[in-house]
Amino acid sequence: MNIDNLLKKETFTKDELVFLLNCEGDAKTKLFSHAAEVKARYVGRKVYFRGLIEMSNICRKNCLYCGIRAGNKQVHRYTLTDEEVLDAALFAWKNRYGSIAIQTGEVSTAEFTTRIETLLDKINQATNHELGITLSLGEQTEETYRRWYNKGGIRYLLRIESSNRELYSKLHPNDGHHVYDERVECLRALKRVGYQVGTGVMIGLPFQTLEHLAEDLLWMKEMDVDMVGMGPYVEHPSTPLYQFRDTLLPLAERFNLALKMTALLRILMKDINIAAPTALQAIDPLGREKAIKVGANIVMPNITPGAYRNDYKLYENKPCVDDAADDCKSCLEARIQLTGDEIGYGEHGNSKHFYRRNQKF
Repeated sequence: MNIDNLLKKETFTKDELVFLLNCEGDAKTKLFSHAAEVKARYVGRKVYFRGLIEMSNICRKNCLYCGIRAGNKQVHRYTLTDEEVLDAALFAWKNRYGSIAIQTGEVSTAEFTTRIETLLDKINQATNHELGITLSLGEQTEETYRRWYNKGGIRYLLRIESSNRELYSKLHPNDGHHVYDERVECLRALKRVGYQVGTGVMIGLPFQTLEHLAEDLLWMKEMDVDMVGMGPYVEHPSTPLYQFRDTLLPLAERFNLALKMTALLRILMKDINIAAPTALQAIDPLGREKAIKVGANIVMPNITPGAYRNDYKLYENKPCVDDAADDCKSCLEARIQLTGDEIGYGEHGNSKHFYRRNQKF
């Protein structure tokens, strides 16, 4: 295979994607450069903020890779009050972030559904309905998704973590609460309701191959999602998968693969939104900037009250846990300036792909 010929193509086979995931040196430079050109042409050189509010680390799921899994008894559990969530949303609004993202562990009770509805009302009233709102609250019924959508949640992120059924089963306990088909059906339900739908995978997992990652890219394209958040797997010592840490790729190689996945996804799905995840910065101090340069256009500054940040630890070495929201904003402004992109202040930065998919322009 020849890198120059491959990059002229619009679609790729699994074998071609594996070849591209393997590329290094001059070929990798060409891949990254092409991805940057595609980004500039199809979504522009703007980066949009999603102020991240980690509302609660209480979770009913027991995913084998996650630091806040229900079975981890060492976690200090918390839930923000409505006032704390509202204060964070107001910070984002006053600082012209354009959007927020509300994230929790997975909870699916009637009380939780109603509380999110009420919170969405409070946030929209306090901010003149000017904030774009992303929800990342796990698997729910289609009715619940519709109730939240009707209250102004316009985007929803539900990561698949691996699109390969066999690998998915190795990442989750076989207890009836972690069913691959149910998660995929939730993504379809979100699309039916009308959300901008996001998903994502982890890169560098135990048992994962380049073939799996190539399948992930093709699966996300087939699912026709509007936004993706994906990043390197960073192990957590209080999880069952930690026992396989000696089989993992070195962190630097996981980071390198994550950048190549970002670049390839941008080339494959030219007008979607792609996040530069914080997990990149857990490995490389300039991780998010490097992702922006190869295709990412979303950044999620953490605006969770500082007292709680260290308790929402999905993986080790989580960065920015001690930064105040103002510090995080200043830091990210400087970082994005280094990339040559600009920040889309006051803009929702909605997925262009979503509008094209719905033939709204």
